[in-house]
Amino acid sequence: MNSFTYHRATAVEDAVRDQASHQGSAYIGGGTNLIDLMKENVERPTHLVSVAKLPLAAIESLPDGGLRLGAMATNADTAWNEDVKNRYPLLNQAILAGASPQLRNAATNGGNLMQRTRCLYFYDLATPCNKREPGTGCSAIGGFNRIHAILGASEHCIATHPSDMCVALAALAPTVRVSGPNGERSIAFDDFHRLPENQPEKDNTLASGELIISLDLPEKGFEKNFSYLKLRDRTSYAFALISVAVGLELEGGTIKDARLALGGVAHKPWRDQKAEAMLKGQPATEDTFRRVAAQVVADAKGQGSNDFKIALAQRAIVRALKQAADGSQKASDVFQNSNP
Repeated sequence: MNSFTYHRATAVEDAVRDQASHQGSAYIGGGTNLIDLMKENVERPTHLVSVAKLPLAAIESLPDGGLRLGAMATNADTAWNEDVKNRYPLLNQAILAGASPQLRNAATNGGNLMQRTRCLYFYDLATPCNKREPGTGCSAIGGFNRIHAILGASEHCIATHPSDMCVALAALAPTVRVSGPNGERSIAFDDFHRLPENQPEKDNTLASGELIISLDLPEKGFEKNFSYLKLRDRTSYAFALISVAVGLELEGGTIKDARLALGGVAHKPWRDQKAEAMLKGQPATEDTFRRVAAQVVADAKGQGSNDFKIALAQRAIVRALKQAADGSQKASDVFQNSNP
């Protein structure tokens, strides 16, 4: 462990000011990802700014009918909040599919967005990694890449974003409110995370020193017809090989509105708006779902060990859409083994 200094901020302005005054500093909340990265020497901050005690843990209704999730609310408190359970059950199910109860009790909403990849090469200092050390190469390309991206990857990085919560958020399309040296601003969730392109070391579009303060969910939560399906190697505490978040608004047997997002397939939570447009106005049938699933993976590219994920993603999309259309999502449906 490298030496570092530490400051516990008492207000958002205090946190932003202190972070800006120390080169090589980082914010820390629950620490469920950053501490691991520090232990492995992947991250080496020289100064930590604790935001754990900032008054950002409230979950409250917004005047426009939406819901504000404080950045420091824990994943557990968010999942079991009555408004989240009743109005945004897709988010409830996605959070409960992630990590373990102990981690959900510590992990925060803001920290969930800031998670870094779980790529084995990213954590292994003995191997080249463009995300860890830009310009050194990507060891996963041509290496062991079973868990890696099939969509939106580049020659510089094929890592995937690890969050379950963020896949549901991609489907729900909230606004991320941040505060930084230049004041507050709002970022559409679709624009928050980045694809790797030629700068895979940049996970998101935050400016230097900016701190997430809340996630503002829109009024529409798709509470009647939704599904979160997670396929993984083991039921207990594993990251998704493929996950699918679906929200449907039905009028009779016709799809009036749709949201579709995938996890485990790209450097960011993968929302497919073209597929959503294909669903609108169509009958909620398996034929429709199969056509849409084929469209989602039309540009998918395997890397050898992960070729199976293309077909797996198609099947998962169809299954999740059927569950959403039937209104048959159950807690037990979230926890599935993949065993391709």
